[in-house]
Amino acid sequence: MDKATYWIKKLDLQKHPEGGWFKETYRSEEIIDHKSLPERYNSNRNFSTAIFYLLIKTDYSTFHKIKSDELWHFYDGTSPVEIVLLCEEGIKNLVVGRDIEKGENFQVIIPKNVWFAAHLINKNGYALVGCTVSPGFDFDDFKMADIKELKKEFPYLAVDIDNFLKVNKSVKD
Repeated sequence: MDKATYWIKKLDLQKHPEGGWFKETYRSEEIIDHKSLPERYNSNRNFSTAIFYLLIKTDYSTFHKIKSDELWHFYDGTSPVEIVLLCEEGIKNLVVGRDIEKGENFQVIIPKNVWFAAHLINKNGYALVGCTVSPGFDFDDFKMADIKELKKEFPYLAVDIDNFLKVNKSVKD
């Protein structure tokens, strides 16, 4: 059994709607009343949540955003993960991995309400990461991108968005 398959079975990971594999590992019991949260939240939230998230070979996390900051941390794998953020000032690339000397980071932050996608740098590899969200993740806070709408919002990044999708889809096909 290869290591990625081992992690899927050992950690009981399931397919994620945005791509890849996941399992929620933590949801705090304590709740923040929505009246104490910023207006972007329409109901109560747990203080914090955490998941395991696994990408294998041609898996990728498609463009999406959430209403909370998200911290990614690297655990295991044969490839670092590149996270592509769409920002007002342009594309920002973050790399979560273990080779600090090559500019990889054990942890990276994706700010709230920022569109982002992620993929393996080595398409023959895998990466097991963790994602921690605070206030805690709720699917009501998750929005998957409509690519046409995303390119209207970021017309100056349309080529970059297409390139990300083209690179990942061409490897998959």
